[in-house]
Amino acid sequence: MLKQLRLVLLAVMTLAAVLPMAAQVRHVTTVNPLSKQSYMEVYEFDYVDIQPQFPGGERGLINFINKTREYPYHAYKKRIQGRVLCSFIVGVDGKVNDVRVIRGSGDDSLNREAIRVIEKMPKWSVGKVGNHAVPVRVVLPINFRL
Repeated sequence: MLKQLRLVLLAVMTLAAVLPMAAQVRHVTTVNPLSKQSYMEVYEFDYVDIQPQFPGGERGLINFINKTREYPYHAYKKRIQGRVLCSFIVGVDGKVNDVRVIRGSGDDSLNREAIRVIEKMPKWSVGKVGNHAVPVRVVLPINFRL
């Protein structure tokens, strides 16, 4: 009985020591943005100490999208609407790269326009882990509504 109690106590102490470390785990993936030889680690948006930010914050981002987005003529004529879910990486220099469509709208012209808008973005403030700038993946929906 005493031996079982010691084992349970040891397990609880081990778990108590491991849990704080689990809170510090970062979600990091590797991507190959340009070639098959170069890979880089990319941090997920919610798992960095300081998240990258568009100049002007969220309001500035919405204004930029609304000013830059041009409804494709083909989609406008056919009254096609939708949301394009895109991901991109804010590099350590603040530039946007590796723009991808995660979930398209069903219309290629809307998907291409969403990519065009994101590629025209100015430099973001960089994401940081500790005091080090790191590349961060951002997921952003672009809406097309008539």
